[in-house]
Amino acid sequence: MELFRELNRSKCKTYLVACERTRKALLIDPIRDNIERYLAFLAYHRLTLDAIVDTHTHADHPTGAFVLKDLTDARLIMHRRAPVPAVTEHVEQGDMISVGDLRLQVLYTPGHTPDSLSLYVDGRVFTGDVLLIGGTGRADFAGGDAGQQYDSITQKLFALPDETLVFPAHDYRGNSCSTIECEKRQNPRIAGRTREQYIALMASLNFPMPEKIQEVLQPNQTAIDDDKAKFPDLAELNRVRQFTADEVNALLASSDPPLLLDVREPNEYHGELGHIRGSILIPLRELAGRTVEIELHRNRRIVAVCRSGVRSTTAAAILEGLGFERVFNLKDGMVDWNDRRLPVER
Repeated sequence: MELFRELNRSKCKTYLVACERTRKALLIDPIRDNIERYLAFLAYHRLTLDAIVDTHTHADHPTGAFVLKDLTDARLIMHRRAPVPAVTEHVEQGDMISVGDLRLQVLYTPGHTPDSLSLYVDGRVFTGDVLLIGGTGRADFAGGDAGQQYDSITQKLFALPDETLVFPAHDYRGNSCSTIECEKRQNPRIAGRTREQYIALMASLNFPMPEKIQEVLQPNQTAIDDDKAKFPDLAELNRVRQFTADEVNALLASSDPPLLLDVREPNEYHGELGHIRGSILIPLRELAGRTVEIELHRNRRIVAVCRSGVRSTTAAAILEGLGFERVFNLKDGMVDWNDRRLPVER
């Protein structure tokens, strides 16, 4: 048996799923403003928060996952392409998340963001911002891809049983849930459209950017929540030049190899993904105060490195703002470096 509840009662959704026998609970997409509500609900129902899942890196509200993780020692679970260092478990397509007797199947559903996932359990699917009720999430953020989103929806979500209940991370029309069958037949964004038609439709939409997107997105990507922190704006981030993993690997073997600046946390640098030989470790949260350590390399090519290429883009923009002119980013970070089986040290 399971317990299920949507806790926000607003346009932004947070779902709780719990095992009735063990009283272990999972929170999906908690928001920071409602942390006290979640803790009160857990206490009232005598539930233990066992795990937290952010279905993607949110751009419109501060996540509550980091604070809840620290307060409860719950596991923080995200897709392996999630940029944030606070994640304790990374998952991929087909993985199972156990919470007491419950087992939730992970579906990798990129398109809204590169780290978007959905969760399927007991006839319900939690779709994050990839598939909404009568709509789909925007695909124009950095790393978004309308073609990938179409594939995620049609090949993975629409492959679920028709009677599956759909619970998205947002709803703006007062809906609480839908079904896969209903979205297949009636969703005006995607029903009856080819992949090319969907891409064209999404490209024609002119969404306004969420209010204070950088103040929200950067802390969600980095877990740095500091009122004094000055993050680059979107224009600065978009100007950062990118190198692929293969390009960086070739440069390292050249007569003029770049300096590799790894901006992850120390445990990540020596962790599962390892690090590139010869790279210098300066965590992003310390970078602004430690640039003196790379001052001698100001005229050399510098390639910033992180887990998935997000924090390192921020680092590259910071360095460019400080006058470093030959700064690049390792596109898709150490995740892609490992996927290509390029050499690492641990």
